[in-house]
Amino acid sequence: MPDLGLEVLGKGKNFVRLLDGLWIALRISLIAAAISIGAGILLGIAASRNRSVASVILRIWLGIIRIMPQMVLLFLMYYGTTRAFGWKLSGEMSAIIVFSLWGTAEMGDLVRGAVSSVPVIQKESAEALGLKPPQVYRLIILPQAVRRLIPQSINLITRMIKTTSLVTLIGVVEILKVGQQIIDANRKTSPNAAFGVYLTIFLMYYLACRPLSLAAKQLEKRWR
Repeated sequence: MPDLGLEVLGKGKNFVRLLDGLWIALRISLIAAAISIGAGILLGIAASRNRSVASVILRIWLGIIRIMPQMVLLFLMYYGTTRAFGWKLSGEMSAIIVFSLWGTAEMGDLVRGAVSSVPVIQKESAEALGLKPPQVYRLIILPQAVRRLIPQSINLITRMIKTTSLVTLIGVVEILKVGQQIIDANRKTSPNAAFGVYLTIFLMYYLACRPLSLAAKQLEKRWR
């Protein structure tokens, strides 16, 4: 039977340390997701107003954040702001800020697309009936947009969870960093530890993201 290097997980508290690292990754992504959903909805609605100058500015800003690699944003926030503004941000706080900005941009674009996909005739009909703009959004547009939005929002959260693996580059000891520490500590006694550790990390990410992916698929089937 091939040596998969799984025995290192039973040494000391290695497996528990991986779970702790997974929790750090989940904590960063879930906090950022909560901020992103709230801010993204507001910015997405504002960006959906085609004739507004603010909507044009928002679209440009959202586009820049969405296009820029998350690694560059992490380095800019963690290393750049420290020197430029004298901020003393921890790696985890920097990661939360960056993922919140990225998530807000992604969520804002999703909301803008969902709101824009509602036929204009429905908005015009509601206004003809005497409904005010806030009532049109609350009663007509948002209920339809939410049905299109929830599955995509869940997929965004799963992407955010997986992308947290980048935070190890700014010193955050999440699951990937813990795995590297375990491999380095057991390099002589367990030469194949890398396979076992990374296989375990893969399964942990899968188990964390799979329920969210299934929920998104079920909602898409129900509302299709």
